[in-house]
Amino acid sequence: MSDIKKVVLAYSGGLDTSVILKWLAETYQCEVIAFSADIGQEEELASIKEKALKTGASKVYVDDLQEVFVRDYVFPAFRANAIYEGQYLLGTSIARPLIAKRQMEIAAAEGADAVSHGATGKGNDQVRFELTYMAHDPHIRIIAPWREWNLNSRSDLMEFAAKHGIPVPTTPKKPYSSDRNLLHISYEGGILEDPWSAPPEDMFTLTVSPQAAPDQPEIIEITYHQGDPTAVNGKNLSPAALLKELNRLGGRHGIGRADIVENRFVGMKSRGVYETPGGTILRAAHMAMESITMDREVLHLRDSLIPQYARIIYYGFWFSPEMKLLQSMMDQAQQNVSGVVRLELYKGNVRVLGRKSERSLYSADHATFERDQVYRQKDAEGFIRLNALRLRIQKLMSK
Repeated sequence: MSDIKKVVLAYSGGLDTSVILKWLAETYQCEVIAFSADIGQEEELASIKEKALKTGASKVYVDDLQEVFVRDYVFPAFRANAIYEGQYLLGTSIARPLIAKRQMEIAAAEGADAVSHGATGKGNDQVRFELTYMAHDPHIRIIAPWREWNLNSRSDLMEFAAKHGIPVPTTPKKPYSSDRNLLHISYEGGILEDPWSAPPEDMFTLTVSPQAAPDQPEIIEITYHQGDPTAVNGKNLSPAALLKELNRLGGRHGIGRADIVENRFVGMKSRGVYETPGGTILRAAHMAMESITMDREVLHLRDSLIPQYARIIYYGFWFSPEMKLLQSMMDQAQQNVSGVVRLELYKGNVRVLGRKSERSLYSADHATFERDQVYRQKDAEGFIRLNALRLRIQKLMSK
């Protein structure tokens, strides 16, 4: 008899976590509470509760976390211009800490002995879930079925589901796996495991093909306050509503597709295809807003830390001391990043057309190539000679 009496499972309602729910109850002879987070995956969550109860859950939590996700996870990362290996906007990586944190809150409220997830032993998500679990309760028991059971294939899971009367989709499985939230949708595995093969066009969900996008560009404006977007085309929107609107606009113009071979934390390379329409627009707009409102040295120092900041998120250390320190610095750098950016959306591209701000550091009087009264060009001679001094000395000494 197991000493585990109650487990909280991160439950999506798909094949894997449905099987895990029943497997946990059988293997540990325990009560299983299912938890599903609505972070914009556009699935029918109403049926998840019924399915979980029929599969054996003693209780089901279905929480709408869309606003929390965008406000407290997506926006902080975008204030830092976070991007992993120059291409990945971290859509899945940013979501996992939120799901795991809420799962731990439920576990504490329910007096659970353990928590469980459906991530495999090859991926990054197992790390992201479990680092968050342990950051919130160092003593929590963690059950990772993919590292324990002998169900090693989809066929094994289907047989287990059939044996236990677990309803599963009867339509053929797509030849890849996907994960969706308000920030993005990712695709990996199956036919995408060959990095030479292009993804099929019918795979994409959020974006039209750039070739099929409208032949006329669309001009939009995004308003920023201290690094966070607050309005689109002059209309104030909540964080989740704003990202949904930009997803709609970007998707219509084929913006935000990325095909990446990335380095997983566990050590292997993995090919992933992503759609991040709203996020792609936001990053372009945010960088434009920063270009006229951030001090040069602050901007350069912040930019030098983006790769480390992105790795912290990708590796699952959202709740680490180093993340807290870096986020504080990132947010401090955003104090003057307020104003409006005008962009053109066209055939898969985002083009900045203009930017303005009451906090602007751009001085036309100093930057102009016309006659001015504020800059003495002769001063540049001494500036250059002093900066060249060590170069001149090096050459002189070499002779």
